[in-house]
Amino acid sequence: MTDGLPVPSRYWAILTIALGIIVAVMDSAIANVALPTIARQFHAAASTSIWIVNGYQLAITISLLPLSSAGDIVAYRRIYLAGLVLFTLASLFCALSYSLSMLALARVVQGFGAAGIMSVNTALVRFIYPHRLLGRGIGINAVVVAISAAAGPTVASAILSVAHWPWLFAVNVPIGIVAVIVGWFALPKTPCGKHPFDAISAGLSAVSFGLLIACIDAIGHGERPVTIAAEASGLVVTGYLLVRRQLGAPAPLLPVDLLRIPMFSLSVVTSICSFAAQMLALVSLPFFLQGAMSFTPVATGLLITPWPLALAVAAPVAGYLADRYPAGLLGAAGLVVFAAGLFSLALMPAHAGAIDIVWRMALAGIGFGLFQSPNNRAMITSSPRERSGGASGMLGTARLLGQTSGAALVALIFARSAEHGEPISLYVAAGFAVLAAAVSSLRLLDRAGLAASGPLRETETAIGD
Repeated sequence: MTDGLPVPSRYWAILTIALGIIVAVMDSAIANVALPTIARQFHAAASTSIWIVNGYQLAITISLLPLSSAGDIVAYRRIYLAGLVLFTLASLFCALSYSLSMLALARVVQGFGAAGIMSVNTALVRFIYPHRLLGRGIGINAVVVAISAAAGPTVASAILSVAHWPWLFAVNVPIGIVAVIVGWFALPKTPCGKHPFDAISAGLSAVSFGLLIACIDAIGHGERPVTIAAEASGLVVTGYLLVRRQLGAPAPLLPVDLLRIPMFSLSVVTSICSFAAQMLALVSLPFFLQGAMSFTPVATGLLITPWPLALAVAAPVAGYLADRYPAGLLGAAGLVVFAAGLFSLALMPAHAGAIDIVWRMALAGIGFGLFQSPNNRAMITSSPRERSGGASGMLGTARLLGQTSGAALVALIFARSAEHGEPISLYVAAGFAVLAAAVSSLRLLDRAGLAASGPLRETETAIGD
């Protein structure tokens, strides 16, 4: 098989990947901003309208691994294009929704489309870029994700200032159509697996991850012990059945075979811890800036913006370095910088000026950007090429688990300490970053992983072939 696509085909393919990521990531942030407006129009309670966000996230979480497994079997481009088509059609139905229940249902369908995009996008990057440039390709992905997440609230506010909320979803339609057309011709054709799709494992995976997210959320929001116990019991049963079924599978849907690879499993743990730290900080910081420091909502948004901007600058640099130096070293260094940024934010004086806040935000963003691209590259290259879908799906699942855990921890900390919840959350976030740095450094002890991510290695390691 050829090592990546030639230029200019490579640029058209990565454009398709970028367009899909932009609409999938930005749509989550857009819906958050629009929730109060949508709830008012449909005369719905806030607790009911939250399903516009939760339905989307839950659909992504439960379907990432099944769709990534399907990508290993039927080819990644088919899953990606099918996800784009479904996302685009669901966006149209969101824009045409005339009730809250219809909109929530459309958002669930949209979430399944987004899962198709997210489950295999990194696997496709592995076939778009030659191995020696893979870190740069993954770095570009990280930049697109960071910019999309940062721009989401601004784009939503701009659209709502000149149009009604349905246009928040309608704008996805032309972007989706362009991405599908370009992707049809540009995305690489990848090998198809010979094993059948395991529908039973897909169902067990969906139920297990759904219960895991529900259990984490219930603990964070202080639900009744009997509810938490019921969800945890269901998780233990379905999780046991899922793992037991996967242990004997030649190409398991839950990638237990990949988790036996030290470089892969350590990268997964690093990702979960780091994204938990990121979410702990990003959820608590607005409360810190508006409450303890008395900034306006607009000023708060501007003061947080240096974080994603610094990440967008650092990610491609880290991607370039990832093609030359071990992920364990780059990841640990980036996470130490990230932890330093978080500690500096937690120690920030109550009357800190804008400059004092901006450099701290930028430091955290630089650290996270330096970690993310090498870590993602390590996860992908430590897996066999024919298992790139499983690795890509696990990459997204680790991110979602970290973010969900971080958000739940913020809720738990705020419930236990209303007065000092924000700085405590930032200290806990810094602790998770330090833990992630320690786990990342353990990858330096893995010689096979070191070889896979070493200087200018153009071919896969034996384990990758």
